[in-house]
Amino acid sequence: MAHLEQFVASRRGVEAFIEQPTTMTKASILLIAYDGEWTRRTVPDVAWARRFAARSGLPAYDAGVIGYPQRMRDYDSRRRPKR
Repeated sequence: MAHLEQFVASRRGVEAFIEQPTTMTKASILLIAYDGEWTRRTVPDVAWARRFAARSGLPAYDAGVIGYPQRMRDYDSRRRPKR
């Protein structure tokens, strides 16, 4: 939780994308800043993720419904080494 709080406090325009648990993974929260920088952490359950987002004043979305923003993919592309 400390990592998530630090990410929110040190970046602008953070949004929360809540990822539902599957048979292979636990529930997680993906925080994405305005520039596409992101961090993902496993959480106890989806309700915990929603409470964290609400308490932090973040807009929260269901990642399985709306997907991930283009700025996240663009950020990853900028960070990949050029071949």
